[in-house]
Amino acid sequence: MFIQLTPQIAVFGQIEPAAVADAAALGITTIINNRPDAESPGQPEGDSIRAAAQAAGLRYVAIPVDQGGFNMGQVEAMAAELETGAKVLAFCRSGTRSTNLWALAEAKRGGDVDAIVAAAAGGGYNVQQLVPMMRQLAGG
Repeated sequence: MFIQLTPQIAVFGQIEPAAVADAAALGITTIINNRPDAESPGQPEGDSIRAAAQAAGLRYVAIPVDQGGFNMGQVEAMAAELETGAKVLAFCRSGTRSTNLWALAEAKRGGDVDAIVAAAAGGGYNVQQLVPMMRQLAGG
């Protein structure tokens, strides 16, 4: 169901509160919501997913990214979550923003840019447009 980019992170489009149990059954320990509330009609509120995550014993983190793009605070927040070593499911509308944010955060953590691009591609996501920024974040 979820798109596994690396052993640590999976991404997906909008999840429903009921999907939290599926995530927990797969060993996910942290849910990261990269979608602002009320972005589209019918979207479940983050609080309902937070409640489901807490009921399942999972950590819930909101790092909303709107259509305007990313800022360094969001990249740093995602990097900090990855630093915990938790097994993460990050979601947004389609999984693209979550993948892009992961790619930037992973580069900031010193990840190999080519490996990041390959991992994203393996999940069906193209992060090539982020390579210059990833290289800058990675320090080279």
